[in-house]
Amino acid sequence: MRSGLAALLEKEPDIEISTSTSLGAIQAARSLEPRVCVVDTEGPGAPGLVAGTEVTAARGPYPDCTLLVLLPAGKPGLLRRAYEADALGYVSKDAPTERLLDGIRRVATGKRFVDDSLAYEFLDAAQSPLTRRELTVLSLAAEGADITEIADNLHLSNGTVRNYMAAITRKTGARNRVDAIRISQGAGWL
Repeated sequence: MRSGLAALLEKEPDIEISTSTSLGAIQAARSLEPRVCVVDTEGPGAPGLVAGTEVTAARGPYPDCTLLVLLPAGKPGLLRRAYEADALGYVSKDAPTERLLDGIRRVATGKRFVDDSLAYEFLDAAQSPLTRRELTVLSLAAEGADITEIADNLHLSNGTVRNYMAAITRKTGARNRVDAIRISQGAGWL
């Protein structure tokens, strides 16, 4: 996707681009001092979003750089995580190229841009049933940690972790822990 997107953007005379993996984003930013960081939010742990946040964080090395995220449809959790990462622009991966270009240009001037097709999903994103702590517990479970390991990692008792897992299962409508992980990943919360 990165090379296809780069090929489209290179045709624009007012946009200079550089591509990198999420691991190379900081290094690329050092040499370019970017105005806009466009990232893909998909992937385990949303590595693009994490890297983009590191580049654009207000206390980071490039405070004038803004974050524009590409989001898949039907993943309100990813939208919420992008919002919490202070993204200024939100464009659907299904949007036409012109909408992405409009978003980049608008975000480069410091203005917010929300793709029309994502407006309803913003409402869904605000409706995540899980608290931050529950998401932390579930994320550790998704990495394969058992109750004791989660408890040790978060400095909680085993009973408290079990209570969190029960609440997570109930709130997500899951049958068990594995189902809760699947549902949460599908919604983009993890």
